[in-house]
Amino acid sequence: MMERFEPIVAIDVQDKREAVQLFDKLSNDTDHMPIVKIGMELFYAFGPGIIKQAKERGFKVFLDLKSHDIPNTVERAMAQLGRLGVSFVTVHAAGGSEMMKAGLRGLEQGAREARNAVPKMLAITQLTSIDENIMHNEQHIPGTVMESVQNYARLADESGLAGVICSAKEIKAIREVTNPDFLCITPGIRLDLNDHDDQKRVVTPIQAAELGSNGIVVGRPITQSNDPVAAYKQIRRDFLGGQQ
Repeated sequence: MMERFEPIVAIDVQDKREAVQLFDKLSNDTDHMPIVKIGMELFYAFGPGIIKQAKERGFKVFLDLKSHDIPNTVERAMAQLGRLGVSFVTVHAAGGSEMMKAGLRGLEQGAREARNAVPKMLAITQLTSIDENIMHNEQHIPGTVMESVQNYARLADESGLAGVICSAKEIKAIREVTNPDFLCITPGIRLDLNDHDDQKRVVTPIQAAELGSNGIVVGRPITQSNDPVAAYKQIRRDFLGGQQ
């Protein structure tokens, strides 16, 4: 059976108090704990302490810093992240296979030294804010978004990474060029497909499940809801169905 994770809630807020309030709501009022995603905004403002606060409440943490640098720098950075006890980390596949392999070495080393489980490393393919107009005219990458995503996914798989971050609409193409257990984690999730915000390629939680997503990342539909817990529960039901 395909591995599926609890929905990942993107805690993309500016204020530490607001983040902690969301941690408290989502940990106290739900039967199933979501995974929480801590991105650049929170981590750069508050550092590892915000991860500690999430872990103290029992959350698994998806640390989304999208590392992209020379291999040596990424290797050393990932060694530090491996010591934090998070469950997922991210890098940009555009950094190349040497960088991804170096990052994985560092991650394994840091986790081993801290006696932590090794986090799953996921590669960013093309951001869901990117369309072919941007890809052609700004990135100067020929072909389709799908071809670019396939290329990056294949490269990540060959480099030993656990999976990629991708649009749910790209999962089928990715499965054609990667190993069966390669993970596809999908952002760009909206309950209302007319509500895109700055996302270009969006799907509903039900569509993500039907398309074979291993996990979904949901931010504003939960964190900006009048009732984040109810919104999370609805999204969880839509994505996981009868799975417990």
